[in-house]
Amino acid sequence: MTLQTFGEILASAWTVWAVLVFAGIVRWAWRPANRGRFEQDADIPLNDEG
Repeated sequence: MTLQTFGEILASAWTVWAVLVFAGIVRWAWRPANRGRFEQDADIPLNDEG
């Protein structure tokens, strides 16, 4: 195994890892349990308190 081959494998593994992390974040963000929290956070700029 040459250093170039190792680099190509590492680049492929990095890409797969990045896609999995992205998919996990999207899955977490679209969970129904988070809806209420995100709706409250979206209203923060509209609150006149303070």
